[in-house]
Amino acid sequence: MDRQVMAVGAKRHPYYRRRVLTLMVLLVFLFSVFVYSIITGSVKLSLVQVWDCLIERKHTPNETIVWDLRLPRTIVGMIVGMCLAVAGTIMQGVMRNPLADPGIIGVSSGAALMAVTITIVFPEHLAVLPIAAFVGGFITAMIVYALSWQAKGTSIGRIVLVGVAINAVVGATMSAIMLLYSDRVEAVLPWMTGVISGATMEQAKLLLMYGVPGLLLSLLAIKPIRLLRLGDDMAKLLGHHVEWSRFFLIVVSALLTGIAVSVSGMVGFIGLVIPHIVRMIVGDDERVVLPFSALAGGAFLVLADTLARSWFDPVELPVGLVLSFLGGPFFLYILYKRGGLGAFRS
Repeated sequence: MDRQVMAVGAKRHPYYRRRVLTLMVLLVFLFSVFVYSIITGSVKLSLVQVWDCLIERKHTPNETIVWDLRLPRTIVGMIVGMCLAVAGTIMQGVMRNPLADPGIIGVSSGAALMAVTITIVFPEHLAVLPIAAFVGGFITAMIVYALSWQAKGTSIGRIVLVGVAINAVVGATMSAIMLLYSDRVEAVLPWMTGVISGATMEQAKLLLMYGVPGLLLSLLAIKPIRLLRLGDDMAKLLGHHVEWSRFFLIVVSALLTGIAVSVSGMVGFIGLVIPHIVRMIVGDDERVVLPFSALAGGAFLVLADTLARSWFDPVELPVGLVLSFLGGPFFLYILYKRGGLGAFRS
């Protein structure tokens, strides 16, 4: 009898075993990458040394390396990766397209503009950088949403087209600020390529304070995404308020993107590639894709940052550069498999 029940369950859930196995692999991968990030660097540390540093505070050089350099950087990388991957998952649900990400409607560029403005023009207010980045991404998203609104609401096509135009305007504004304050640009140039080097424990705590609630809030996005993926007409027939759902999802995506951008800068491809890979493995159910993307995004960004700072020693590459080398070819592969530019049709 039990075998029959299990057999029926397997038929109803063809991805069940694969999802359980993937979850176990992701958890092990995330933990392994976390440990690898702490023990790896210009100074190699053993697991015993790291454990002693974490448990016994003796103010040794190794303890300084672990607590002041590697542990904050690893935590920041993990939260940033999770935020970007979840933001990408949400945006792909809004656009009903696996090639969408927060940058497509200007959320990333809006957050970056506000972050650059605070860093260059008002450096004395760096404490409000995460909030400012969220506000920048949110305002940009709302401008795109308002300009794409017509009598019957919005559409994916209009949102994308308006987003491209707003991205151009925001990029030009950012360039103008950097030209006007050319004597201060040096401080923000590495940030433009995506970096998490120099992360402090204070930044890690601040990111946890903003990032964890944002990630928990994203769980409320699962049901609206599943309904929107059916199409606007079908969602309305089911009694769902499409415009309010789309508005809520864009706000959550802007929040997560702003949190990530405020610390790491313009890190690309996590929000685009990670959700797509997860969907290829575990199917298209957002109840699984969203949390799995968070785990994979956090692990992948920490791994990329560890490679960037250890494989090219004594030179340390920006993590955004490494992600571009890895994500660019994969994006081209996705585009090729989905039939070229036709992949962008919803």
